[in-house]
Amino acid sequence: MSNNRKKTTITLASVLAASLALSACGSNNGGNASGSSSPAEGNSSKGAPVELSWYTIGTPQKDVDKVMQEVSKYTKEKINATVKMTMIDWGDYNQKMQVLTASGTPMDIMFTASWAFDYVQNARKGAFKPIDDLLKKEGAGIVSTLDPAFLEGSKVDGHNYGIPAYKELPSQEVWRFNKTILDADKLDISNVRSLESLEPLLKAVKEKNPDVVPFQVDKNYGPYVPYDYLIEKFPLAVKLDDTSYKVVNVLDTPEMKQALKTMHKYYTAGYIPTEAATTESSSDVMVTGKWFADKATTQPFADNLWSTSAGYPIVSTPLSDALIYNWSVMGSMQAISANSKHPEKAMEFLNLLNTDPVLRNMVDSGIEGTHFKKIDDTHMENLPESKNYDMPTFSLGNIMLTYLNPGDPENKWDEFKKYNAAGKPAVLLGFNFDMSKVSNEIAAINNAKEAYWAPLMTGTVDPDKYLPKAIEKLKAAGLDKVMAEAQSQLDAWKAANNK
Repeated sequence: MSNNRKKTTITLASVLAASLALSACGSNNGGNASGSSSPAEGNSSKGAPVELSWYTIGTPQKDVDKVMQEVSKYTKEKINATVKMTMIDWGDYNQKMQVLTASGTPMDIMFTASWAFDYVQNARKGAFKPIDDLLKKEGAGIVSTLDPAFLEGSKVDGHNYGIPAYKELPSQEVWRFNKTILDADKLDISNVRSLESLEPLLKAVKEKNPDVVPFQVDKNYGPYVPYDYLIEKFPLAVKLDDTSYKVVNVLDTPEMKQALKTMHKYYTAGYIPTEAATTESSSDVMVTGKWFADKATTQPFADNLWSTSAGYPIVSTPLSDALIYNWSVMGSMQAISANSKHPEKAMEFLNLLNTDPVLRNMVDSGIEGTHFKKIDDTHMENLPESKNYDMPTFSLGNIMLTYLNPGDPENKWDEFKKYNAAGKPAVLLGFNFDMSKVSNEIAAINNAKEAYWAPLMTGTVDPDKYLPKAIEKLKAAGLDKVMAEAQSQLDAWKAANNK
Protein backbone atom coordinates (compact mmCIF):
# COMPACT_ATOMS: atom_id res chain seq x y z
CA MET A 1 0.00 0.00 0.00
CA SER A 2 1.56 3.29 -0.94
CA ASN A 3 1.51 6.22 1.41
CA ASN A 4 -0.27 8.29 -1.18
CA ARG A 5 -3.91 7.64 -0.50
CA LYS A 6 -6.50 5.78 1.44
CA LYS A 7 -8.63 2.72 0.86
CA THR A 8 -12.18 3.91 0.38
CA THR A 9 -14.79 1.54 -0.81
CA ILE A 10 -16.71 -1.10 0.55
CA THR A 11 -15.67 -3.90 0.78
CA LEU A 12 -17.12 -7.17 0.43
CA ALA A 13 -15.51 -10.34 1.63
CA SER A 14 -15.14 -12.01 -1.74
CA VAL A 15 -12.76 -9.31 -2.94
CA LEU A 16 -11.58 -8.19 0.46
CA ALA A 17 -7.88 -7.83 -0.07
CA ALA A 18 -8.23 -6.23 -3.49
CA SER A 19 -11.03 -3.91 -2.61
CA LEU A 20 -9.50 -2.93 0.70
CA ALA A 21 -6.63 -1.49 -1.28
CA LEU A 22 -9.01 1.07 -2.76
CA SER A 23 -8.47 4.67 -1.90
CA ALA A 24 -10.30 7.87 -0.93
CA CYS A 25 -9.75 11.48 -0.26
CA GLY A 26 -8.30 13.19 2.67
CA SER A 27 -8.75 15.74 5.27
CA ASN A 28 -8.15 17.89 8.22
CA ASN A 29 -8.63 20.73 10.54
CA GLY A 30 -7.66 23.54 8.20
CA GLY A 31 -11.24 24.62 7.75
CA ASN A 32 -14.79 23.48 7.32
CA ALA A 33 -15.15 22.03 3.83
CA SER A 34 -18.87 22.73 3.66
CA GLY A 35 -18.82 25.95 5.60
CA SER A 36 -21.31 24.62 8.13
CA SER A 37 -20.83 24.54 11.87
CA SER A 38 -21.06 21.24 13.66
CA PRO A 39 -24.64 20.04 14.20
CA ALA A 40 -23.45 18.59 17.50
CA GLU A 41 -22.14 21.94 18.71
CA GLY A 42 -23.99 22.97 21.81
CA ASN A 43 -24.36 19.40 22.99
CA SER A 44 -21.37 19.71 25.27
CA SER A 45 -22.03 18.74 28.85
CA LYS A 46 -20.30 20.14 31.90
CA GLY A 47 -17.99 18.16 34.12
CA ALA A 48 -15.09 15.90 33.31
CA PRO A 49 -14.82 14.93 29.64
CA VAL A 50 -15.78 11.40 28.70
CA GLU A 51 -13.12 9.24 27.01
CA LEU A 52 -14.66 7.19 24.19
CA SER A 53 -12.95 3.94 23.19
CA TRP A 54 -13.15 3.31 19.45
CA TYR A 55 -12.15 -0.05 17.95
CA THR A 56 -11.73 -0.07 14.19
CA ILE A 57 -10.25 -2.14 11.39
CA GLY A 58 -7.02 -1.59 9.48
CA THR A 59 -3.27 -1.96 9.68
CA PRO A 60 -2.28 -0.19 12.93
CA GLN A 61 -0.75 3.16 12.08
CA LYS A 62 2.27 4.67 13.81
CA ASP A 63 0.68 8.09 14.33
CA VAL A 64 -2.78 7.04 15.54
CA ASP A 65 -2.25 8.27 19.11
CA LYS A 66 -0.68 11.50 17.85
CA VAL A 67 -3.66 12.22 15.58
CA MET A 68 -6.19 11.22 18.24
CA GLN A 69 -4.66 13.78 20.58
CA GLU A 70 -5.54 16.46 18.03
CA VAL A 71 -8.95 14.89 17.42
CA SER A 72 -9.59 14.90 21.17
CA LYS A 73 -8.79 18.62 21.47
CA TYR A 74 -11.46 19.25 18.86
CA THR A 75 -14.09 16.85 20.22
CA LYS A 76 -13.54 18.01 23.80
CA GLU A 77 -14.42 21.52 22.72
CA LYS A 78 -17.39 20.36 20.66
CA ILE A 79 -18.98 17.61 22.77
CA ASN A 80 -16.81 17.36 25.92
CA ALA A 81 -15.44 13.97 24.90
CA THR A 82 -11.99 12.63 24.00
CA VAL A 83 -11.23 9.64 21.79
CA LYS A 84 -8.94 6.64 22.17
CA MET A 85 -8.69 4.66 18.91
CA THR A 86 -7.53 1.04 18.80
CA MET A 87 -6.79 -0.35 15.34
CA ILE A 88 -6.90 -4.10 14.75
CA ASP A 89 -5.33 -5.54 11.61
CA TRP A 90 -7.56 -6.81 8.79
CA GLY A 91 -6.94 -10.52 9.26
CA ASP A 92 -7.24 -10.38 13.06
CA TYR A 93 -10.33 -8.20 13.40
CA ASN A 94 -13.07 -10.85 13.50
CA GLN A 95 -11.44 -13.07 16.08
CA LYS A 96 -10.14 -10.31 18.35
CA MET A 97 -13.47 -8.48 18.38
CA GLN A 98 -15.29 -11.69 19.23
CA VAL A 99 -12.95 -12.24 22.18
CA LEU A 100 -13.21 -8.62 23.37
CA THR A 101 -17.00 -8.66 23.14
CA ALA A 102 -17.37 -12.03 24.84
CA SER A 103 -15.10 -10.95 27.70
CA GLY A 104 -17.11 -7.79 28.34
CA THR A 105 -14.18 -5.48 27.57
CA PRO A 106 -15.40 -1.87 27.91
CA MET A 107 -15.90 -0.43 24.43
CA ASP A 108 -17.96 2.44 23.08
CA ILE A 109 -17.71 2.40 19.29
CA MET A 110 -16.71 -0.46 17.01
CA PHE A 111 -16.39 -1.04 13.29
CA THR A 112 -18.66 -3.72 11.87
CA ALA A 113 -19.70 -4.76 8.38
CA SER A 114 -21.20 -7.57 6.35
CA TRP A 115 -17.68 -9.01 5.98
CA ALA A 116 -15.97 -8.04 9.25
CA PHE A 117 -17.34 -8.75 12.74
CA ASP A 118 -20.62 -9.66 11.03
CA TYR A 119 -23.08 -6.81 11.55
CA VAL A 120 -26.36 -8.73 11.26
CA GLN A 121 -25.32 -11.72 13.37
CA ASN A 122 -23.71 -9.63 16.11
CA ALA A 123 -26.72 -7.33 16.23
CA ARG A 124 -28.91 -10.39 16.79
CA LYS A 125 -26.52 -11.72 19.44
CA GLY A 126 -26.79 -8.49 21.42
CA ALA A 127 -23.28 -7.16 20.84
CA PHE A 128 -24.58 -3.76 19.69
CA LYS A 129 -26.93 -1.28 21.29
CA PRO A 130 -30.15 -0.55 19.37
CA ILE A 131 -29.84 3.07 18.29
CA ASP A 132 -33.33 3.98 17.04
CA ASP A 133 -33.91 6.46 19.89
CA LEU A 134 -30.34 7.76 19.88
CA LEU A 135 -30.64 8.56 16.18
CA LYS A 136 -33.68 10.75 16.83
CA LYS A 137 -31.83 12.95 19.32
CA GLU A 138 -28.03 12.75 19.44
CA GLY A 139 -27.91 11.40 15.87
CA ALA A 140 -30.33 13.78 14.21
CA GLY A 141 -27.60 15.15 11.96
CA ILE A 142 -26.88 11.65 10.65
CA VAL A 143 -30.53 11.09 9.80
CA SER A 144 -30.72 14.36 7.85
CA THR A 145 -27.37 13.82 6.10
CA LEU A 146 -27.32 10.17 5.00
CA ASP A 147 -29.20 8.87 1.99
CA PRO A 148 -32.23 7.19 3.68
CA ALA A 149 -31.46 3.96 1.79
CA PHE A 150 -28.46 3.34 4.06
CA LEU A 151 -30.32 3.49 7.37
CA GLU A 152 -33.36 1.69 5.97
CA GLY A 153 -31.31 -1.00 4.25
CA SER A 154 -29.20 -1.72 7.33
CA LYS A 155 -32.06 -2.41 9.73
CA VAL A 156 -31.97 -5.79 11.44
CA ASP A 157 -35.39 -7.16 12.34
CA GLY A 158 -36.78 -3.64 12.08
CA HIS A 159 -34.16 -1.83 14.16
CA ASN A 160 -30.96 0.13 13.51
CA TYR A 161 -27.81 -1.07 15.27
CA GLY A 162 -25.15 0.78 13.29
CA ILE A 163 -24.35 3.90 11.26
CA PRO A 164 -23.45 3.02 7.67
CA ALA A 165 -20.68 5.00 6.01
CA TYR A 166 -22.16 7.38 3.44
CA LYS A 167 -20.38 6.12 0.34
CA GLU A 168 -21.25 4.31 -2.88
CA LEU A 169 -24.47 2.32 -2.45
CA PRO A 170 -24.36 -0.12 -5.38
CA SER A 171 -21.52 -2.58 -5.85
CA GLN A 172 -19.89 -3.09 -9.21
CA GLU A 173 -16.86 -5.23 -9.87
CA VAL A 174 -14.22 -4.24 -12.39
CA TRP A 175 -10.96 -5.45 -13.83
CA ARG A 176 -8.15 -3.08 -12.88
CA PHE A 177 -5.05 -2.66 -15.00
CA ASN A 178 -1.63 -1.16 -14.45
CA LYS A 179 -1.70 1.40 -17.26
CA THR A 180 2.09 1.66 -17.48
CA ILE A 181 2.31 -1.98 -18.59
CA LEU A 182 -0.88 -1.72 -20.63
CA ASP A 183 0.60 1.12 -22.68
CA ALA A 184 4.10 -0.35 -22.93
CA ASP A 185 2.72 -3.61 -24.34
CA LYS A 186 0.14 -1.78 -26.52
CA LEU A 187 -2.77 -3.83 -25.15
CA ASP A 188 -6.46 -3.06 -25.65
CA ILE A 189 -9.01 -3.54 -22.84
CA SER A 190 -12.06 -2.24 -24.68
CA ASN A 191 -13.53 -5.72 -25.18
CA VAL A 192 -12.59 -7.14 -21.78
CA ARG A 193 -15.51 -8.17 -19.54
CA SER A 194 -15.55 -11.89 -18.79
CA LEU A 195 -12.81 -13.78 -16.97
CA GLU A 196 -12.04 -15.65 -20.20
CA SER A 197 -11.56 -12.40 -22.14
CA LEU A 198 -8.48 -11.63 -20.04
CA GLU A 199 -6.51 -14.53 -21.47
CA PRO A 200 -4.79 -12.93 -24.49
CA LEU A 201 -3.70 -9.96 -22.37
CA LEU A 202 -2.31 -12.15 -19.58
CA LYS A 203 -0.45 -14.25 -22.13
CA ALA A 204 1.12 -11.19 -23.75
CA VAL A 205 2.15 -9.68 -20.42
CA LYS A 206 3.80 -12.88 -19.23
CA GLU A 207 5.78 -13.21 -22.45
CA LYS A 208 6.99 -9.61 -22.46
CA ASN A 209 7.40 -8.97 -18.71
CA PRO A 210 8.86 -11.98 -16.87
CA ASP A 211 9.16 -10.01 -13.61
CA VAL A 212 5.49 -8.90 -13.58
CA VAL A 213 2.53 -10.77 -12.05
CA PRO A 214 0.00 -10.95 -14.91
CA PHE A 215 -3.04 -11.58 -12.69
CA GLN A 216 -2.73 -10.54 -9.04
CA VAL A 217 -4.83 -12.83 -6.82
CA ASP A 218 -4.72 -13.56 -3.08
CA LYS A 219 -6.57 -15.86 -0.67
CA ASN A 220 -9.58 -13.52 -0.44
CA TYR A 221 -10.22 -13.63 -4.18
CA GLY A 222 -13.44 -15.09 -5.53
CA PRO A 223 -14.41 -15.24 -9.22
CA TYR A 224 -17.42 -13.14 -10.10
CA VAL A 225 -20.54 -15.17 -10.82
CA PRO A 226 -24.05 -13.69 -11.25
CA TYR A 227 -25.36 -14.80 -7.86
CA ASP A 228 -26.34 -13.04 -4.64
CA TYR A 229 -24.78 -14.79 -1.64
CA LEU A 230 -26.85 -15.36 1.52
CA ILE A 231 -23.68 -15.22 3.64
CA GLU A 232 -20.35 -13.78 2.57
CA LYS A 233 -17.82 -16.38 1.36
CA PHE A 234 -20.37 -19.13 1.96
CA PRO A 235 -21.62 -21.31 -0.90
CA LEU A 236 -25.38 -20.62 -0.65
CA ALA A 237 -26.72 -18.10 -3.15
CA VAL A 238 -29.61 -17.13 -5.43
CA LYS A 239 -29.07 -16.33 -9.09
CA LEU A 240 -29.44 -12.62 -9.77
CA ASP A 241 -32.24 -13.07 -12.32
CA ASP A 242 -34.09 -15.86 -10.49
CA THR A 243 -37.58 -14.60 -9.61
CA SER A 244 -38.35 -17.95 -7.96
CA TYR A 245 -35.69 -17.26 -5.30
CA LYS A 246 -34.22 -20.76 -5.37
CA VAL A 247 -31.27 -21.23 -3.01
CA VAL A 248 -28.43 -23.16 -4.63
CA ASN A 249 -24.93 -24.35 -3.78
CA VAL A 250 -22.93 -21.89 -5.87
CA LEU A 251 -20.06 -24.38 -6.13
CA ASP A 252 -22.43 -26.67 -8.02
CA THR A 253 -23.48 -24.08 -10.63
CA PRO A 254 -22.26 -24.06 -14.26
CA GLU A 255 -21.01 -20.48 -13.91
CA MET A 256 -18.77 -21.24 -10.93
CA LYS A 257 -17.52 -24.49 -12.42
CA GLN A 258 -16.50 -22.65 -15.57
CA ALA A 259 -14.83 -19.85 -13.58
CA LEU A 260 -12.82 -22.29 -11.46
CA LYS A 261 -11.65 -24.17 -14.57
CA THR A 262 -10.49 -20.91 -16.11
CA MET A 263 -8.72 -19.88 -12.90
CA HIS A 264 -6.88 -23.21 -12.80
CA LYS A 265 -5.91 -22.79 -16.44
CA TYR A 266 -4.47 -19.35 -15.61
CA TYR A 267 -2.67 -20.70 -12.56
CA THR A 268 -1.13 -23.55 -14.56
CA ALA A 269 -0.02 -21.08 -17.24
CA GLY A 270 1.81 -19.03 -14.60
CA TYR A 271 -0.44 -15.98 -14.75
CA ILE A 272 -1.39 -16.23 -11.05
CA PRO A 273 1.15 -16.16 -8.17
CA THR A 274 2.01 -19.65 -6.95
CA GLU A 275 1.38 -18.59 -3.34
CA ALA A 276 -2.02 -16.96 -4.08
CA ALA A 277 -4.04 -19.32 -1.86
CA THR A 278 -2.01 -18.40 1.22
CA THR A 279 -1.27 -14.72 0.57
CA GLU A 280 -3.25 -12.46 2.93
CA SER A 281 -3.10 -9.29 0.85
CA SER A 282 -1.87 -8.00 -2.47
CA SER A 283 -0.80 -4.63 -1.04
CA ASP A 284 2.93 -5.34 -1.35
CA VAL A 285 2.80 -5.89 -5.09
CA MET A 286 0.67 -2.75 -5.45
CA VAL A 287 3.56 -0.78 -3.97
CA THR A 288 6.11 -2.26 -6.38
CA GLY A 289 3.88 -1.87 -9.44
CA LYS A 290 4.96 -5.33 -10.64
CA TRP A 291 1.43 -6.45 -11.52
CA PHE A 292 -0.79 -6.13 -14.56
CA ALA A 293 -4.42 -7.00 -13.71
CA ASP A 294 -6.60 -7.67 -10.68
CA LYS A 295 -10.25 -7.48 -9.61
CA ALA A 296 -11.73 -4.73 -7.46
CA THR A 297 -14.95 -3.00 -6.52
CA THR A 298 -15.43 0.38 -8.13
CA GLN A 299 -17.07 3.73 -7.43
CA PRO A 300 -17.27 7.02 -9.36
CA PHE A 301 -13.79 8.29 -10.32
CA ALA A 302 -12.18 5.17 -8.85
CA ASP A 303 -9.44 5.13 -11.47
CA ASN A 304 -8.19 8.53 -10.33
CA LEU A 305 -8.41 7.45 -6.70
CA TRP A 306 -6.47 4.22 -7.30
CA SER A 307 -3.86 6.03 -9.37
CA THR A 308 -3.33 8.59 -6.62
CA SER A 309 -2.96 5.84 -4.05
CA ALA A 310 -0.53 3.76 -6.08
CA GLY A 311 1.53 6.64 -7.42
CA TYR A 312 1.17 5.38 -11.00
CA PRO A 313 -1.79 5.25 -13.43
CA ILE A 314 -4.46 2.58 -13.02
CA VAL A 315 -7.47 2.11 -15.32
CA SER A 316 -10.44 -0.23 -15.15
CA THR A 317 -13.22 -1.80 -17.17
CA PRO A 318 -16.56 -3.25 -15.92
CA LEU A 319 -16.89 -6.89 -14.99
CA SER A 320 -20.41 -6.80 -13.52
CA ASP A 321 -23.49 -4.59 -13.38
CA ALA A 322 -23.91 -2.08 -10.53
CA LEU A 323 -26.42 -3.54 -8.05
CA ILE A 324 -27.34 -2.75 -4.46
CA TYR A 325 -26.66 -5.76 -2.24
CA ASN A 326 -27.14 -6.21 1.50
CA TRP A 327 -23.38 -6.27 1.85
CA SER A 328 -22.91 -3.06 -0.10
CA VAL A 329 -25.37 -1.23 2.17
CA MET A 330 -23.70 -2.80 5.20
CA GLY A 331 -20.17 -2.74 3.81
CA SER A 332 -18.88 -0.25 6.39
CA MET A 333 -20.58 0.64 9.68
CA GLN A 334 -19.92 1.99 13.15
CA ALA A 335 -21.91 0.49 16.02
CA ILE A 336 -22.21 1.40 19.68
CA SER A 337 -21.28 -1.43 22.02
CA ALA A 338 -24.08 -2.90 24.09
CA ASN A 339 -21.85 -2.45 27.16
CA SER A 340 -20.92 1.17 26.42
CA LYS A 341 -21.18 3.34 29.53
CA HIS A 342 -21.57 6.43 27.34
CA PRO A 343 -24.00 5.55 24.50
CA GLU A 344 -25.39 9.09 24.18
CA LYS A 345 -21.89 10.60 24.02
CA ALA A 346 -20.84 7.89 21.54
CA MET A 347 -23.74 8.88 19.31
CA GLU A 348 -22.82 12.56 19.66
CA PHE A 349 -19.34 11.67 18.42
CA LEU A 350 -20.67 9.59 15.51
CA ASN A 351 -23.01 12.44 14.62
CA LEU A 352 -20.06 14.83 14.59
CA LEU A 353 -17.94 12.39 12.57
CA ASN A 354 -20.62 12.12 9.89
CA THR A 355 -21.60 15.79 9.68
CA ASP A 356 -18.51 17.86 10.56
CA PRO A 357 -15.88 18.11 7.78
CA VAL A 358 -13.15 19.28 10.16
CA LEU A 359 -13.39 16.18 12.35
CA ARG A 360 -14.04 13.80 9.47
CA ASN A 361 -10.98 14.95 7.55
CA MET A 362 -8.75 14.96 10.62
CA VAL A 363 -9.69 11.34 11.40
CA ASP A 364 -9.17 10.44 7.76
CA SER A 365 -5.92 12.17 6.83
CA GLY A 366 -4.32 13.29 10.04
CA ILE A 367 -2.87 16.63 11.01
CA GLU A 368 -2.74 19.42 8.46
CA GLY A 369 0.84 20.50 7.80
CA THR A 370 2.16 17.18 9.14
CA HIS A 371 0.37 14.45 7.19
CA PHE A 372 -1.21 16.47 4.38
CA LYS A 373 -1.59 19.93 2.99
CA LYS A 374 -4.55 21.65 1.41
CA ILE A 375 -4.20 22.71 -2.21
CA ASP A 376 -7.39 24.80 -2.22
CA ASP A 377 -10.69 24.89 -0.35
CA THR A 378 -11.71 21.40 -1.45
CA HIS A 379 -8.52 19.57 -2.54
CA MET A 380 -5.61 18.16 -0.55
CA GLU A 381 -2.47 16.16 -1.13
CA ASN A 382 -0.45 13.95 1.17
CA LEU A 383 2.88 14.88 2.70
CA PRO A 384 5.65 12.30 3.27
CA GLU A 385 4.55 11.81 6.89
CA SER A 386 1.24 10.39 5.63
CA LYS A 387 3.04 7.04 5.51
CA ASN A 388 2.59 7.02 9.29
CA TYR A 389 -1.15 7.66 9.07
CA ASP A 390 -2.64 5.87 6.07
CA MET A 391 -6.19 5.11 7.10
CA PRO A 392 -8.91 3.09 5.32
CA THR A 393 -11.21 5.99 4.48
CA PHE A 394 -14.22 3.83 3.65
CA SER A 395 -14.32 2.50 7.23
CA LEU A 396 -14.43 5.86 8.99
CA GLY A 397 -17.83 7.34 8.16
CA ASN A 398 -19.25 9.81 5.65
CA ILE A 399 -16.72 9.92 2.80
CA MET A 400 -18.62 12.75 1.11
CA LEU A 401 -17.17 15.17 3.65
CA THR A 402 -13.57 14.31 2.78
CA TYR A 403 -11.32 16.56 0.77
CA LEU A 404 -10.75 15.71 -2.86
CA ASN A 405 -7.60 14.18 -4.26
CA PRO A 406 -5.51 16.04 -6.85
CA GLY A 407 -7.34 15.66 -10.15
CA ASP A 408 -10.74 14.91 -8.62
CA PRO A 409 -13.52 17.03 -10.15
CA GLU A 410 -15.44 19.48 -7.96
CA ASN A 411 -18.66 17.55 -8.59
CA LYS A 412 -17.28 14.21 -7.34
CA TRP A 413 -19.73 13.82 -4.47
CA ASP A 414 -22.67 14.91 -6.64
CA GLU A 415 -21.71 12.12 -9.02
CA PHE A 416 -21.63 9.67 -6.10
CA LYS A 417 -25.20 10.66 -5.24
CA LYS A 418 -26.30 10.17 -8.84
CA TYR A 419 -24.56 6.78 -8.91
CA ASN A 420 -26.39 5.78 -5.74
CA ALA A 421 -29.75 6.95 -7.04
CA ALA A 422 -29.32 4.90 -10.21
CA GLY A 423 -28.51 1.67 -8.35
CA LYS A 424 -30.88 -1.26 -8.82
CA PRO A 425 -31.60 -3.75 -6.03
CA ALA A 426 -30.05 -7.22 -6.12
CA VAL A 427 -32.37 -10.15 -5.66
CA LEU A 428 -31.78 -10.62 -1.90
CA LEU A 429 -31.69 -6.95 -0.85
CA GLY A 430 -33.56 -6.68 2.44
CA PHE A 431 -33.37 -10.37 3.33
CA ASN A 432 -31.15 -11.26 6.30
CA PHE A 433 -30.71 -14.96 6.94
CA ASP A 434 -31.26 -15.92 10.59
CA MET A 435 -28.59 -18.56 11.25
CA SER A 436 -29.59 -19.39 14.83
CA LYS A 437 -31.31 -22.69 14.00
CA VAL A 438 -28.36 -23.98 11.98
CA SER A 439 -25.41 -22.29 13.69
CA ASN A 440 -23.68 -25.59 14.43
CA GLU A 441 -23.94 -26.70 10.81
CA ILE A 442 -22.67 -23.34 9.55
CA ALA A 443 -19.67 -23.56 11.86
CA ALA A 444 -18.98 -27.10 10.64
CA ILE A 445 -19.30 -26.03 7.00
CA ASN A 446 -16.93 -23.11 7.52
CA ASN A 447 -14.40 -25.49 9.05
CA ALA A 448 -14.85 -28.00 6.22
CA LYS A 449 -14.48 -25.43 3.44
CA GLU A 450 -11.31 -23.92 4.92
CA ALA A 451 -9.14 -26.52 3.18
CA TYR A 452 -10.82 -26.09 -0.21
CA TRP A 453 -12.14 -22.56 -0.67
CA ALA A 454 -9.02 -20.48 -1.31
CA PRO A 455 -7.21 -23.20 -3.34
CA LEU A 456 -10.24 -23.58 -5.61
CA MET A 457 -11.00 -19.84 -5.96
CA THR A 458 -7.41 -18.93 -6.79
CA GLY A 459 -7.02 -21.73 -9.34
CA THR A 460 -4.32 -23.40 -7.27
CA VAL A 461 -5.96 -26.85 -7.50
CA ASP A 462 -7.72 -28.72 -10.32
CA PRO A 463 -11.50 -28.26 -9.84
CA ASP A 464 -12.22 -31.52 -11.69
CA LYS A 465 -10.53 -33.33 -8.78
CA TYR A 466 -11.12 -31.06 -5.81
CA LEU A 467 -14.59 -29.58 -6.42
CA PRO A 468 -16.43 -32.92 -5.96
CA LYS A 469 -14.43 -33.50 -2.76
CA ALA A 470 -15.30 -30.04 -1.49
CA ILE A 471 -19.00 -30.46 -2.20
CA GLU A 472 -18.99 -33.87 -0.51
CA LYS A 473 -17.32 -32.44 2.60
CA LEU A 474 -19.75 -29.52 2.78
CA LYS A 475 -22.74 -31.83 2.48
CA ALA A 476 -21.33 -34.04 5.22
CA ALA A 477 -21.02 -30.94 7.42
CA GLY A 478 -24.73 -30.14 6.97
CA LEU A 479 -25.02 -27.97 3.86
CA ASP A 480 -28.37 -29.47 2.80
CA LYS A 481 -29.91 -28.71 6.20
CA VAL A 482 -28.69 -25.09 6.04
CA MET A 483 -29.97 -24.78 2.49
CA ALA A 484 -33.42 -26.05 3.50
CA GLU A 485 -33.60 -23.61 6.42
CA ALA A 486 -32.49 -20.74 4.18
CA GLN A 487 -35.08 -21.65 1.55
CA SER A 488 -37.82 -21.77 4.17
CA GLN A 489 -36.92 -18.31 5.49
CA LEU A 490 -36.56 -16.91 2.00
CA ASP A 491 -39.97 -18.28 0.93
CA ALA A 492 -41.58 -16.67 3.98
CA TRP A 493 -39.81 -13.36 3.27
CA LYS A 494 -40.84 -13.51 -0.39
CA ALA A 495 -44.49 -14.03 0.56
CA ALA A 496 -44.44 -11.30 3.22
CA ASN A 497 -42.92 -8.78 0.81
CA ASN A 498 -44.98 -9.75 -2.26
CA LYS A 499 -41.89 -10.63 -4.23
